[in-house]
Amino acid sequence: MNKKEVKQVEPTNLGWLEYKLNTQEMDYVWRCIKNKKENTSKTLAGNITSSYSLLDRGDWFFTNVCYPLICEYGGRFGNLGSSAPIRTGHPYCLNRWWVNYQKQNEFNPIHNHGGVYSFVIWMKIPYDSKKQNQKNIARNSNSPLISDFQFLYSDMLGRKSTHEYHLSSEYEGMMLFFPAKLDHQVYPFYDCDEDRISVSGNILIDTSKKG
Repeated sequence: MNKKEVKQVEPTNLGWLEYKLNTQEMDYVWRCIKNKKENTSKTLAGNITSSYSLLDRGDWFFTNVCYPLICEYGGRFGNLGSSAPIRTGHPYCLNRWWVNYQKQNEFNPIHNHGGVYSFVIWMKIPYDSKKQNQKNIARNSNSPLISDFQFLYSDMLGRKSTHEYHLSSEYEGMMLFFPAKLDHQVYPFYDCDEDRISVSGNILIDTSKKG
């Protein structure tokens, strides 16, 4: 067999983007958190005591952060909104976003979001995943996942695959931008009295406007 005649074929698949917010962007999100609105825990999947809606005044965050990532995602993976069952072009919008204050022992079960795209931003991580997973319940496990963030998806054979983020303070300011229907979950952390603070949001197509 001539190895030069053997070609590798990799089917197109979707992914997600990682983006580190700059100082101006982080300061803006912290201001939004400071001025948070009503408790929205009952509308979310998280087994978390405190989640509050945020307001993006003047669409600053959408315009300066979300929209460039929508364009970047489209250039790399394709525009996911192009398959929406609507006849005419409409612009994207930040439909809603919120801040989560996750305390020790709380968690976010497997879930996905509404809309076309979603994101998560880690604002404050008060623990180190490596130290968390040295606890007795995880030390000898073949899947130590205490305090971690995890994506779940199927490969081309239908097998469930995962991708983990082993969080620590180094991830503060990191934003993940992903398809809204991508399953994900957050595992609980322990023996830490500080809150884990994260921001999430959903991006939809605004059918009330034309693009």
